[in-house]
Amino acid sequence: MSKAIRMSDIAEQLHVSTVTVSKALSGKEGVSDELRLKIQQLAEQMGYQKKNSRLESVQPGYSIGVITSHQFIEKGHSFYWTLYERILYHLSQLGHIGILEVVAEHAEQEMQIPRLALEGRVNGIILMGNFPDSFRNALTTCGIPFVILDAFHAKYLQDSVISDGYYGMYTVVQHLIQMGHRRIAFVGSVGSTTSITDRYYGYCRAMNESSLPITEDLVIPDRDAEGNVHIALDGFRQLPTAFACNCDSTAYVLLNMLKDRGVRVPQDVSITGFDNFILSELTVPRITTYAVDVDKMSRASVKQIVRRIQNPKASLQRMVVSGSLVMRDSVRKLL
Repeated sequence: MSKAIRMSDIAEQLHVSTVTVSKALSGKEGVSDELRLKIQQLAEQMGYQKKNSRLESVQPGYSIGVITSHQFIEKGHSFYWTLYERILYHLSQLGHIGILEVVAEHAEQEMQIPRLALEGRVNGIILMGNFPDSFRNALTTCGIPFVILDAFHAKYLQDSVISDGYYGMYTVVQHLIQMGHRRIAFVGSVGSTTSITDRYYGYCRAMNESSLPITEDLVIPDRDAEGNVHIALDGFRQLPTAFACNCDSTAYVLLNMLKDRGVRVPQDVSITGFDNFILSELTVPRITTYAVDVDKMSRASVKQIVRRIQNPKASLQRMVVSGSLVMRDSVRKLL
């Protein structure tokens, strides 16, 4: 007697997930017309019988694509690697798998749909980081559900998970003010990502509540057109007493730049970071920062994408994950 053909056999032939095959054969949404036809034709050729579907009634694990930009992850010790590792952990705990695809610069600019989505190899996508509107629009046309992680766009009706950049930076700057600082600079390229912009507005609120002026020289861009950290300090007549950096990578670079110029931290100036990334503990002195709850963000994004796959018409979810201030050695209290 010949072996009964299962959905997993069809999935293996086409290099797609079992769930994709199931949707295609049952007429459910989430599969392109082209791929649906291909699956149906192969199923007929292989002699698949629908009566066997009872044997496959147990919900198979999902294949989840984790898509991010080259600029966020190619540096090796990126904050996004940590997010990705925790996503993989939480997916595995639920019986699912994660597949990473890093979008090259030219693919991002040309609005090329990621291969994982184009080939129907995943049931859902976690889009990690900030992408251009045009790229996100192109991804939407695939019909594959996705969740945006660490970025927020109010005009797009997409599930999203972000850290509390606004109140997080507000908390950091309030701490600097309580330590006696009044001339506080924000270091970050406002507008380059939604998270930096949120943190800038948190800085503005804390400064405004204490009636502290925000002059043009107190807002310092921290990256070039390619996304590499680049900080220009030559425009100062007088250095601020404190720098509130939008992330720990920037704080790390700034601290070493100042040390090379003979400026002592925290004796001459104070520095804070954001994220509680490993770099904040590798400096001397160690950097005061705001700890982003990476594990909670990753877990929330996994739960959101699984929920969206299982219930495509579920209500929109936008989650803001709070963190906490981590006080170390890079901030000096002024008399």
